[in-house]
Amino acid sequence: MISSLLLLLAVSSFAQDVKYNYVHGTNFASFKTYSWVTAPDQKVPNQILDGQIKQAIDEQLALRGLRKITEGMPDVYLIYQVAVDQQQQWYSYSTGGGWWGWGGSSTTTSETINVGTLVLDMYDTSAKKMVWTGQATKQLKPSNDPEKNLKNLKKAMAKLLKNYPPPVKK
Repeated sequence: MISSLLLLLAVSSFAQDVKYNYVHGTNFASFKTYSWVTAPDQKVPNQILDGQIKQAIDEQLALRGLRKITEGMPDVYLIYQVAVDQQQQWYSYSTGGGWWGWGGSSTTTSETINVGTLVLDMYDTSAKKMVWTGQATKQLKPSNDPEKNLKNLKKAMAKLLKNYPPPVKK
């Protein structure tokens, strides 16, 4: 799981799929502080990667006016989780042939790919409910360069938090 998360944000030819949702009517401008919490059943990666994930998110939230606190009651709690699923990817190709596709041959192969997802949840401490959730999903491709992985992690968290706070609709 830990190495798979590291791969989550590694360079690949496939784009990240980012989604978010939030409780409409929430006054996100009132949130000024946050703290990290760990869910009881949450599996966190190794300490290095856990720190890098939190730091990348911290940097993005600081750009949006939120400040991390370690003492006292924050406005929101943050929890992140990771998951890795395996999927089949199918490749088909044809050697062609005459008119209407007659006379050629076709080959289909499959490959098992790993798809990683990082989910970030935000809980309003006064309302005691989740108010924002976002997820970034990407095909996992290995990279042996720790600097490249960190750079990609930061890019992914910027993309994940691009729509935080949600736009105010009038």
